[in-house]
Amino acid sequence: MSFHLVVGHGPAGAATARLLAEQGHEVRVVTRTGAPAGPAVPGVEHLALDASDPVRLAKAARGAVAVHGCAAPPLPRWTRLWPALADSLCAAAEESGAVLVMLGNLYGYGPVAGPMTEDLPLAATGPKGRVRAAAWERARALHEAGRIRAVEVRASDFFGPGVTDGGHLGARVMPNLLKGRPLGVVGDPDAVHSWTYLPDVARAMVELAGEERAWGRAWHVPTVPALPVRAMVDRLAAEAGVGRVAVRRLPAAVLAVAGLFSPLLRELWEVRYQFDRSFVVDCSAYEAAFAVRATPLEEQVRATVAWWRERL
Repeated sequence: MSFHLVVGHGPAGAATARLLAEQGHEVRVVTRTGAPAGPAVPGVEHLALDASDPVRLAKAARGAVAVHGCAAPPLPRWTRLWPALADSLCAAAEESGAVLVMLGNLYGYGPVAGPMTEDLPLAATGPKGRVRAAAWERARALHEAGRIRAVEVRASDFFGPGVTDGGHLGARVMPNLLKGRPLGVVGDPDAVHSWTYLPDVARAMVELAGEERAWGRAWHVPTVPALPVRAMVDRLAAEAGVGRVAVRRLPAAVLAVAGLFSPLLRELWEVRYQFDRSFVVDCSAYEAAFAVRATPLEEQVRATVAWWRERL
């Protein structure tokens, strides 16, 4: 088997590292602290370093067949910290010869009408969308120049076991849902929305690292058909056996006040369009070319409820 470097150990980095180790690969995870985010996984080494340091990251990547870029700065510091992190990932890929597999999201498209496909322009007007798009454009330019090999794996909002504070169906929903309590959510609870299952993100990251014909462009992670927040809550509540859970939209005034105390809510104002209208990802290009398919929704819901019950 081969050696993979995983940069970042949030939900996606942890899931990717675990999957690679289960497949028998040698895995090294880079984080600032060098400590695993959860229980230790056999076969996964943890290394403490600042991933925005190109010299140290390149050293950590020596001998790797792939560098999986799963790290992201805290949302309030995206515009200040993303450029250095992206440059460091590219430098590590160039020096080591490893394939750079960048985990991306859908911010770079900005507001769009209709389902999102990978050939849409990266036309975000907000600072977080622009800086995230620039990270991939830098890697793609280096790929086209023959200096690195790179691919971006784009996902919609994460859902599933391991998704906590950063997920709209995570810590702000599941603890109250399991108690049958009413939920307040950001945006229109009846607007259709794509939810990408976290284990499917890891499976796509691993698959595309080894698919040369995937490199040089972005791909959307296989994702089940979009459902509104209210419909997802209904499915989760039914699985949990707690009866129907009321869902209401949080008023703008409440969100404004909450944003004074929550940096995350304050920063999400830029991408509020994702929850005020239809937000649908089209993953048909991936499914036409590669093997990974979205986990059936019933399995996603069952695993998510079981994981939260164990956690709580």
